[in-house]
Amino acid sequence: MYSPAVRDFCWLLTVAGDRMITPEQFAAIEMRVGRIVRVEDFPRARKPAYKLWIDFGQSIGIKQSSAQITERYTPAQLLGRAVIAVVNLPPKQIADFRSDVLVLGVPDAQGAVVLLGPESDDVPLGGRVF
Repeated sequence: MYSPAVRDFCWLLTVAGDRMITPEQFAAIEMRVGRIVRVEDFPRARKPAYKLWIDFGQSIGIKQSSAQITERYTPAQLLGRAVIAVVNLPPKQIADFRSDVLVLGVPDAQGAVVLLGPESDDVPLGGRVF
């Protein structure tokens, strides 16, 4: 039901079969605010997806991500949208595209991904979730 990237992230949060992690382990996961600056269809992906380019501000820059979010969002709805992403996971090659970050979301009642993002537009790009 969940993408391999989400399963990998859940595995990262699982320690020795227990769902509890330490504050230090949580602090090691860099969840940052970014703004989607470019969106393209990703026809080479196995499941419907978009290629995203996300600006995380001057210190991190623009990173790429592949996201299976086509059920709920159009490219026009995504462009300019602020999202939360994990920026310190190893990159993943998805078809001919390198995915540098994991955009976070939760499934709605039908299983479509609802993106996580800040409620306010005055959050700085690259701002860290804590």
